[in-house]
Amino acid sequence: QLQLVESGGGSVQPGGSLRLSCTASRRTRTGYCMGWFRQAPGKAREAVAVLDQDGNPKYSGDVKGRFTISLDNAKPSLYLQMNDLKPDDSAMYYCAAEDKTWCFVMVLNGRIRADFDQWGQGTQVSVSS
Repeated sequence: QLQLVESGGGSVQPGGSLRLSCTASRRTRTGYCMGWFRQAPGKAREAVAVLDQDGNPKYSGDVKGRFTISLDNAKPSLYLQMNDLKPDDSAMYYCAAEDKTWCFVMVLNGRIRADFDQWGQGTQVSVSS
C-alpha cells in the first residue's frame, strides 16, 4: 500500500500557474503508473495526466498543451505543472497510483481511462478572478 501526499494547490487567477506535488512513500512496482485526477463539485472524477507503465505521459484533451506531468524517481515525487489555468480547471486534484506489475492506461476521444487504486487526500485548486 502506497502513501501519497499532495501539496501545491491554491487560488489563482485565470491565466495563472500552479505546480502540484505528490510525495510517495516508495516507488510503484513499475516505477510509473501514477497520475493526477480531478473532481469538481457536481461532476465525475476525471483523469487529467497519467504516466503509463512505461512512463509515457497521457493527457486529457482539456489540459493537453497546458499541463505537464513529471516524475522524480529519486524521491519519488510526482508533479503537475499547470499553466494558463482556466475557471473550469477548478477542482480537487488527487494524486493516484497503481502498485502492480502493470496498469491499464488508454486515451479515447480525449479522455483518459486509468484504473488506479491508491489515492492521496487531494489538494484544492481554485481558478477565478
